[in-house]
Amino acid sequence: MITKKSRHEINLMKTAGSIVAEVHELMKELVKPGVSTLELDEKAEKLIRNNNAIPAFKGYHGFPGSICASVNEQVVHGIPGKDVILKDGDIISVDVGAIYKGLVGDAAITLPVGEITDELKQLLKVTEEALYAGIEQVLAGNRIYETVSAAVEDKANEYGYGIVRNYGGHGIGRNMHEEPFVYNFRPGPPGPELKPGMAICIEPMFNLGVGTVHTESDKWTVVTDDGKPSAHFEHTILVTDSGPLILTQFHNKVK
Repeated sequence: MITKKSRHEINLMKTAGSIVAEVHELMKELVKPGVSTLELDEKAEKLIRNNNAIPAFKGYHGFPGSICASVNEQVVHGIPGKDVILKDGDIISVDVGAIYKGLVGDAAITLPVGEITDELKQLLKVTEEALYAGIEQVLAGNRIYETVSAAVEDKANEYGYGIVRNYGGHGIGRNMHEEPFVYNFRPGPPGPELKPGMAICIEPMFNLGVGTVHTESDKWTVVTDDGKPSAHFEHTILVTDSGPLILTQFHNKVK
């Protein structure tokens, strides 16, 4: 069942989203050659907890980290580690979730490490553009798959990028993953109707090569089948009568 959020729940989600946004700003400062993904994880967890929130990912179905840190061909669910050292030319996708007073904010960003190739710069740019193309379609009355999912797919097709089909966006609120599932391509049917008060995460994942992926032996890290890099961007979006509202950006926090 797709739930609508109350005004109180929305305010709490804004606070959770603001905390996620703060973590991403911190990551932009910290991500550089020589830094381990474990250090990023520890700094992120400290910031989340200092804001009286809980890392949404830590312990979720047994996940060991506070963030997902996915490097290069890793698409999602990369486990932070002290031996995973970033180097010049890498890209890293940092997925962050925070729970504030029972409500969740969730967003992801892919960052360059040092100087990256023009090919990777374009991948990051286009994947982020696809996120915002999807967000523009978060309008009351729209059907998710024929508008939001279609906008994301069209951007990938324009540049010939592989679309990860096994994973996608989702509803969010009191739980990290709620209905509906938000595909990054047209699955066929028009999908559920967007109504004010609904909150969804849109998260395009585009690959330089094929769209197919598999999970590594750690049972978490998802990588591209051809070993080529992948980018991942995500925001939590609220459907309103006046258009989409991004919840995972800076808002006045509810104390």
